[in-house]
Amino acid sequence: MSAPDWLQGAVTTMALCWRLERPDGITIGLTAHDRDLAIDGLRYRAAPGMTPSAIRRTDGLDGDSMDASGPLSGEAIREADLLAGRWDGARIQVFAVDWASPKVPLLLGEGTLGAVETGDGGFTAELRGAAAALERPVVEETSPTCRARLGDRRCRVAMAGRRQFARVLAVAGRVVTLDRSEPTADAYGSGVLRWFGGSNAGLETAVAASAGATVTLERIPPMPVEAGTLVELVEGCDERLETCANRFGNAANFRGEPYLPGIDLLTRYPGA
Repeated sequence: MSAPDWLQGAVTTMALCWRLERPDGITIGLTAHDRDLAIDGLRYRAAPGMTPSAIRRTDGLDGDSMDASGPLSGEAIREADLLAGRWDGARIQVFAVDWASPKVPLLLGEGTLGAVETGDGGFTAELRGAAAALERPVVEETSPTCRARLGDRRCRVAMAGRRQFARVLAVAGRVVTLDRSEPTADAYGSGVLRWFGGSNAGLETAVAASAGATVTLERIPPMPVEAGTLVELVEGCDERLETCANRFGNAANFRGEPYLPGIDLLTRYPGA
């Protein structure tokens, strides 16, 4: 593919741009140019401090990669949002454009946001290309516990009635007290708490255990929580065959091998 006309002159008018789309749909544009640019209906804000590393692209199976670093801007990318996980898995496009007439962008790379490091008022982010999906295992490994997720197409447990909304009464570290009690003992253990209000709105936190009107989260909420915040609780499963059979009546769809001998079989000896 030949280079665009605006790259072939003695003096180029090239600007690098980043388009970032979060899983919740929020999309922003950044450019290394010293002025804002409007491209395809999206305003790319000037971020002259944004500096990309060399972009490595191959025709093999190795994943394309690139790092980008820049200052944390209150209007674009905030440190609190990065630490809260709002940018985890965000879709990214990196392209060059003629800033004098930004109509035909030259795509340089695209993928998802990988590892992010913050410090000294700035951040460094890794771009993982589409070929990075080839790094995942091709087949599943055997396991004594279920490998399906409660309610997915392999589990097939109907989730209707296994969710409920509640309001927060108090928060103490990882323990959240709600205005509603669980339907059964530890119903929300290994489940999910989704935040529908307050500064954590749009995020979800894994639940370690539940008891009555309290749930213990896997980690402390990233943002302060106010009393009265609306949350949604999604029932969980500890992925054991006993739970699948007794609590959900779903042993026929259990996706594990609870009776398959493990590596400890090799260490046994007569009379043990």
